[in-house]
Amino acid sequence: MSEKKVIQSVKGTREFYPTEMALRNFIYSRAREASELFGFQEWDGPFLETIDLYAAKSGDELVKEQAFVFPDRGGDLITLRPELTPTLARMVAQKQNELTYPLRWWSFGPFWRYERPQRGRSREFFQWNVDMMGVNSPEADAELIAVAANFLRLCGLKPDQTVILINNRKLMDQQFAELEITPENRLAVSNAVDRRNKMESDKWDQYVIDLGLTEVQLNGLKKLLADYDLWKTSDELVRLFAALKDMGVGEYVRFDPNIMRGLLYYTGTVFEAFDTSGSVKRAIFGGGRYDNLLKEVGGDPLSGVGFAMGDVVVGIILKELGLITDQTSLPAKVMVTIFDAGSYGVSAKIATNLRNEGINVILYPEPAKLQKQFKFADKMGIKSVVVVGPDEISQGNVTLKNLTDMTQSTISESELVSVLLKSLK
Repeated sequence: MSEKKVIQSVKGTREFYPTEMALRNFIYSRAREASELFGFQEWDGPFLETIDLYAAKSGDELVKEQAFVFPDRGGDLITLRPELTPTLARMVAQKQNELTYPLRWWSFGPFWRYERPQRGRSREFFQWNVDMMGVNSPEADAELIAVAANFLRLCGLKPDQTVILINNRKLMDQQFAELEITPENRLAVSNAVDRRNKMESDKWDQYVIDLGLTEVQLNGLKKLLADYDLWKTSDELVRLFAALKDMGVGEYVRFDPNIMRGLLYYTGTVFEAFDTSGSVKRAIFGGGRYDNLLKEVGGDPLSGVGFAMGDVVVGIILKELGLITDQTSLPAKVMVTIFDAGSYGVSAKIATNLRNEGINVILYPEPAKLQKQFKFADKMGIKSVVVVGPDEISQGNVTLKNLTDMTQSTISESELVSVLLKSLK
């Protein structure tokens, strides 16, 4: 008899078994907590959008190469959303005069991009988006960065494990002008800076020369990119770093003139976060200030600052650092045994009483040898097992077994709640 062939999942999609789902929920819960600490409101948009929405903001690469595009039955081109910012802009523009500013919104949901799956990147991912609109100040930029830094802290990531690198597009534009790099060539030079750590030094030098820069300009550019005190010449960055210190996240941030992102739409502050080990080359999250987004979808000019974080990279880092384990997937830390069919009702009532006190409990579903039930509990990461046998039932007791050190004690049923609550702290 031939073996049955298991149908495979679509390339680049995600399968969330309980352990993977626990990681996703862990990231979501910390994102929610960090967002709500700063008073941001949760929102969401459609998973399907017209491809035209992304053309103005995102450029040809996303629209033509990375989006999952298909015609609907009316012939219009539809895409699974590859990002959220254009949807944000459209939704704000639709009710621009009805909303309360500064607007503080956050969202966490699924996105899709048609690109080559690799470590830290998949075609299907979940993304946390945080935006503040209607205010234009370095302090507002600092608040968004502080939200992100608090997320890292809530995940257990310390300042020596992650860093948020910050730059300012206005500052760099001013420096490019002093190097006499023409306005027409600054976007190409910015792209070159963004690619620098992906290229060998001599090849990067030649790449910049090929863009039309002189040797003097190249040397000046390299000197600029090595100046980590340059931020002190920018009033915006001086205020930004002061605000970040006041918000208690100064240890997580650092100026880096090499950070260049969102070249088509960011206008001021830009930032990216990385793990300091360099284990994952991709950024944990990134964002910046944008001032021209709404007018591209028909709205009135409205300044904003925001960032986005996919769940894939941060998930890898959390696992590598041991901040989340396979045991995180099980919400119940207590199991109640079933001795035989006749004692099922007593065990079920005990489990129900514990649940009524806020304790998550697994009730073993059928009578079985105690060793089998203990083995199940151990494999599931459960450390406290409530044994309910004939002797315990006759005396109104239970036996509480600790699978960590294999100790056990017999206590009255009335003591069980308080003993478990104390042990589960």
